[in-house]
Amino acid sequence: MDHKEVRQITDSKVLAVLAHPLRRRLMDALKVYGPCTASMLAEHTGQAVANASHHLRMLAASDLIEEAPELARDRRERWWRLTSAELRWTTSDFGGDPATAAIANAAASINLDHHVGLVRAWYAAGEEEREAWQDAPFSTDKWLRLTPAELAEFEQQVLALFHRWATREIPDDGRHRDPVFVFAFGVPGQP
Repeated sequence: MDHKEVRQITDSKVLAVLAHPLRRRLMDALKVYGPCTASMLAEHTGQAVANASHHLRMLAASDLIEEAPELARDRRERWWRLTSAELRWTTSDFGGDPATAAIANAAASINLDHHVGLVRAWYAAGEEEREAWQDAPFSTDKWLRLTPAELAEFEQQVLALFHRWATREIPDDGRHRDPVFVFAFGVPGQP
């Protein structure tokens, strides 16, 4: 894949496109499964192909995904891939005016809902599905006493660990590996 490793989102219009729940799921499916057609993505997300196609065009218009024509078997088949391996954004990049700040705050809230929804879906899954994983799924939380600079250092260490596991070469040992969602937040707060 010839793409940027990390794309910093600083355009509120792109952030608004990205914040849409289905578009986020489509991008997650592209991360997990690699390049896909609209039909494949519709199946992965439980959507109609026409609906998936519409949202894929919205993502492409914001340069979040691109066509992968070399994968098509004929002129009618359209494959899509991510343009960047990772996306990052921070609400402080959108504080210039109230409209962009509102978009950033809404996107942060929608992003958190997405993360929590994935965890809730796991706990709502059937016992048979959860049984295969036994005690492997985990959660943890800690209260740390940090300066803003120390929190930034901690973030870099966490991101490096995530990156190492996300980009590792998958062992060719014949074992099945399912997608696993891991997320972390570090925010100032009071108990």
